[in-house]
Amino acid sequence: MHDGSGRIVVQGLTKQFGPVAAVQNLSFTVEPGSVTGFLGPNGAGKTTTLRMLLGLVTPTAGTALINGAPFERLGNPGRVVGAVLEAQGFHPKRTARNHLRVYAAAIGVPDGRAEQVLQLVGLGAAGDRKAGGFSLGMKQRLALATALLGDPQVLVLDEPANGLDPEGIAWLRAFLQSFARSGRTVLISSHLLAEVEQTVDQVVIISRGQTMYHGPLDNLRAQQQARVLVQPSDAGALVNALREEGVAGIEQLPDGRIAVTGVEARQVADTALKAGVSIYGIEEEKADLERLFFQLTSGQYAAPGQFGQPGTGYYAPPPGYQQPPVPPGYQQPGYQQPPNPYAAPPGPQTPGTGYHQPVPPPGTGYHQPVQPPPGYQQPPPPDNPYGPQQGQGGLGGGA
Repeated sequence: MHDGSGRIVVQGLTKQFGPVAAVQNLSFTVEPGSVTGFLGPNGAGKTTTLRMLLGLVTPTAGTALINGAPFERLGNPGRVVGAVLEAQGFHPKRTARNHLRVYAAAIGVPDGRAEQVLQLVGLGAAGDRKAGGFSLGMKQRLALATALLGDPQVLVLDEPANGLDPEGIAWLRAFLQSFARSGRTVLISSHLLAEVEQTVDQVVIISRGQTMYHGPLDNLRAQQQARVLVQPSDAGALVNALREEGVAGIEQLPDGRIAVTGVEARQVADTALKAGVSIYGIEEEKADLERLFFQLTSGQYAAPGQFGQPGTGYYAPPPGYQQPPVPPGYQQPGYQQPPNPYAAPPGPQTPGTGYHQPVPPPGTGYHQPVQPPPGYQQPPPPDNPYGPQQGQGGLGGGA
């Protein structure tokens, strides 16, 4: 049996799929009474970790415990853990109310609980509608209602805000925070970093299947200094004045502004005034979760130069951070240029003949026109009963 603590403990968790290490020696703890965000790039091992936690995937090594026990030893796990990994497990012809009653019977709770959770997630008026006609946001609410049937101690949710409108996201945030304040445990995986930042107290950030950071979000923010962004009339004069006052953290930005760390905006403005430098704009920029996320994951799937040079400037990792080695068998996804079906075959080609033309040098912007075969006539354009169409290019329309 479990110890009733509500704590999630992952220790040395590893999962190999053949030669590929999806999760490598992952360790973290999720405490009750808090909302913990589980973050990482696509392919970092988040879903595999959650599946191991819920007993759906067998670890190669390590443990994933809920209340001090593996998921399969919780007795009646539906009364301990409510989980949503996909909001699609509904029979399309079954009403929301009947769907919940089936699950209620499976975990041993009365039918009346189905009505309670429908009201709790805002689907009280849609209980008699068939789930197949629900929007994605309504399916998310129904999936959450299913997870809440057993009045669980622990909630594990994968992308719970997906498909919700702004009002639904605000409701979900308030609900999860209230659920955690009652002494229960919430672990959510999400890509909406700005929303997660407003919801969670703790974060677990992983990359390449390994833990990059685990702890309070406030502690993570404290590891990165805020900086002052200033647009001066004379950048050189302001830099010299700041250095004379002992300010060392000065960086020239590509847009002409100066980034100053270790000081407040008021000090920068006072220094500029003393030096006779006009200020056209000044703001204090604090490190948000998105910036911290990019630092810790080290641009796992970013193109070179997308987030600045690694290890330099504002995108440098927090103090004390060490880049972990790439796990054995891990393959970095890459892009390969597909073959050009219109390229000329090997060998010299005579310009202006045939369909194979020499490929122009890259970056010239010039493309040799293709000559049609002898006797070819351009067919007339088809009749358009609707007349010329405007705005139909690119992404298609729709009601």
